[in-house]
Amino acid sequence: MLSAHELKVFYGVIQGLKGVDIEINDREIVTLIGSNGAGKTSTLNGIINLVRSTGTVNFLNEDISRSQTHHIVRKGLALVPEGRKIFTNLTIEENLRMGAYNNLANFTHLRDRMFTLFPRLKERRKQMAGTMSGGEQQMLAIARALMSEPVLLMLDEPSLGLAPKVVGELFTIIRQLREENITILLVEQNATAALTIADRAYVLENGKIVLSGAAQEVLANPEVKKMYLGG
Repeated sequence: MLSAHELKVFYGVIQGLKGVDIEINDREIVTLIGSNGAGKTSTLNGIINLVRSTGTVNFLNEDISRSQTHHIVRKGLALVPEGRKIFTNLTIEENLRMGAYNNLANFTHLRDRMFTLFPRLKERRKQMAGTMSGGEQQMLAIARALMSEPVLLMLDEPSLGLAPKVVGELFTIIRQLREENITILLVEQNATAALTIADRAYVLENGKIVLSGAAQEVLANPEVKKMYLGG
């Protein structure tokens, strides 16, 4: 579904990603793990062209390396950014409408689907998004991304700052999305949880991939346990 070759990301004169190769197949959950500053967010931002980058990114057999971000979203790729980035001064329903900006003809159908997937959003549909709990805001951020009907959803640190119970609910939803034919690329600080639900994994260090393979193999790797799993 998606492949990136020699992806490099730059922030001014600083190179955040030093030539990353990854691929994601249809209906997979693929996770990127690594320490802070390893290049996980840079990989997502480079794929969807939110930062200056070089290399080649192919999505659904089309080169999107130089495409503008809003065109990439229209092709079926969506990002839930770190920190949620919801519109705090808009209601839940207005946030969902913003997510459907390129698909407003289907807004009511998509909104009702989100309300089925996230019942708490339906209960609070007229509530200002900035007054919601952290877990509710994260669910809104995911729902807003899903309003564009993506086939590939990228999630950047979705469990950050959430209570364990809410994290459990969140990962159940991620599994459910895969069952609904949505492919997932997951960046997650909770490496154990991410590797438990993922099919494959990439480990990033200093802007480079140092290990990749089946998620269960990566989970069992002694070096990964030592570095990221507290083993």
